[in-house]
Amino acid sequence: MNGIRAVSTRGFGKWFAELNPDFLCLQETKAQDSQIPRETMRDDRFLYLNSAQRKGYGGIAVLAPKKPLKITRDIDFARFDSEGRFLRLDYPNFVLINVYMPHGDRTKKNLAYKLEAYRYLLSYLEKIKKQPVVLIGDFNVAREDIDLARPQNNRNNVMFTPDEKKQLNKLLELGFIDSFRKFHPEERQYTWWPYFAHARERNIGWRIDYAFVSRNLEEQIHNTFILGDVLGSDHCPIGIELKV
Repeated sequence: MNGIRAVSTRGFGKWFAELNPDFLCLQETKAQDSQIPRETMRDDRFLYLNSAQRKGYGGIAVLAPKKPLKITRDIDFARFDSEGRFLRLDYPNFVLINVYMPHGDRTKKNLAYKLEAYRYLLSYLEKIKKQPVVLIGDFNVAREDIDLARPQNNRNNVMFTPDEKKQLNKLLELGFIDSFRKFHPEERQYTWWPYFAHARERNIGWRIDYAFVSRNLEEQIHNTFILGDVLGSDHCPIGIELKV
């Protein structure tokens, strides 16, 4: 969102009401719990938060139609957990996990931290891979050449280094499905654009936001989509239609 308070002044409430999703997963809320503009939320949704300890940083949220059986906000990695990057909701017939993975910094000063966060996340998911899981969020990595406009120029840049791609693609080795690619195997659509050089207007973007689904839910995926025309931040929303 690049700040839930900022987006709430740019039509977020109206957009949410019109789209009317069952679940809405938000990343980078950049607000403490008391700062969330609840007037833009739906009265018929439950709001679950994991805010960063540091003010104005990180943070994720889920708006859900029903209360979960259980809520989990950490993966036992102290730095990652303190930044509000993980939120798991357990329901009777599926698990919803919302994540916001670290960027790594353009200078790569935080790349080691990012790769370590992936190792912790993958270890966590290894233990639950046989459960019906929907894993959605900002992963800050483009999986393949087709997932960014200029792959040749970014081979060794953060969000597309071999080490980052290797970690992200381990999700597929665990049995998770990149739901967008299931329906759009050759389509070039992006979910994030840099702010500089009119990148969004020129569609010089990256697909770094994903909805991964465990193999045992594959037949229940009906559609996936990217809402590239929705403005408000440097990312756009993605969606998945799934009957559980």
